[in-house]
Amino acid sequence: MNYIFNPKAVALIGATEKENSVGLGLAKNMLNSNVFFVNPNRENVLGIKCYNKITDIEEKIDLAVVAVPSGIVKSVIDDCVSKKVKGVIIISGGFKEVGNQKDEENIRDILRENNIQLIGPNCLGVISENINASFSYTNPKKGSIAFLSQSGAIINSVIDKVGFSKIVSYGNEADLELIDFLEYLDKDKQTSAIAIYLEGIKDGKKFMEVAKKIKKPIVLIKAGRSQIGSIAVGTHTGALAGNYDVFVSAMKQVGVIVVDSIEELIDTVKVLAWLPKLKNGIGIITNGGGIGVLAADYCFRYGIELPQLDKRTLLQLKEMKRVPSKINPLDIIGDALPQRYQIAIDALLSQKDIGGLIVISAPQTMTDHKENAKIVVEMRKKYPLKPIVCCFHEGELEENNVPNYSDVLRAVKSIKKLYE
Repeated sequence: MNYIFNPKAVALIGATEKENSVGLGLAKNMLNSNVFFVNPNRENVLGIKCYNKITDIEEKIDLAVVAVPSGIVKSVIDDCVSKKVKGVIIISGGFKEVGNQKDEENIRDILRENNIQLIGPNCLGVISENINASFSYTNPKKGSIAFLSQSGAIINSVIDKVGFSKIVSYGNEADLELIDFLEYLDKDKQTSAIAIYLEGIKDGKKFMEVAKKIKKPIVLIKAGRSQIGSIAVGTHTGALAGNYDVFVSAMKQVGVIVVDSIEELIDTVKVLAWLPKLKNGIGIITNGGGIGVLAADYCFRYGIELPQLDKRTLLQLKEMKRVPSKINPLDIIGDALPQRYQIAIDALLSQKDIGGLIVISAPQTMTDHKENAKIVVEMRKKYPLKPIVCCFHEGELEENNVPNYSDVLRAVKSIKKLYE
């Protein structure tokens, strides 16, 4: 799949300047690549020359991205075969999803006979560190999370939430399937964890066999759980995909984490991608007593231990001069400045039975979120084997792979995943 994710040259068949069109969105996103535009009805698009056919391009083409009406996709694919491309992404819809399975299978068979891999049809495209071959509305930040989705709209809803290594909208899975991407990403050096939006699985048994072998964390959300949702999805092919309780149980057996919302999907995958596993209990540091109490309550609910602060830790905390509390959660009071955060974080992380922290920086008149965030980043480097998650209003945390949540419940639920 390197020819798809890291092509030396790519052709966009269906490039256009028509407003609000898929072809224009693709063209804009691909401008930073070594791209050739194909459209027999235009001389140029966005200042770049257009070719009548892909076979008119002299340079070798690794990847062809097809965004033309479904009725002419077959003839375009024939040209791609003649050009000897290595991979094809068919953006165009109008195939299996509308009952036109025969044409989809015919195109797939032609490409397979010529050893050309296919993504799609009926998809948003792919994004990697080297190319944006999609009609997404923006370029995502670079990161270590891979996202596989049967829905392009779901991709667009999260694309600006976190940094990604690879994004794949695989659509109808005529050729390359979810399991193919899982196997590729397990070996991908840029990827630390994998998120999946799933509607249905073609072969549940095979998926489980592959998922069990994947060494990287997999976090999944499944649509079509209810009867009406299953009808809307229209892609379920067996009991594993159709019965949600059976599905969740099966995923647990092979180590796949199933979540209930898109928010929880992103919350979970980033904590697994960025932080080490959690051992022992955790400490809570807060400049707001009430929020600390809530955090403690949530930890109790989810079975997370809050170790008592030992004598050595309390002795270190005396460096603050004012020791607001002597318990965990540690309330360092609303007037806490960055130095107090530094002393508290260092003291708690040095305690052996505290395996990680939730650090809260609630907005007060004197609160310096940005400087507090710098302290957290420094402490993550000092204690690389102890995870820290935060609840800050601002500060460069996630740019430094420290998960930051707007709500303390999200922070607790996420750090709990580090035990699993």
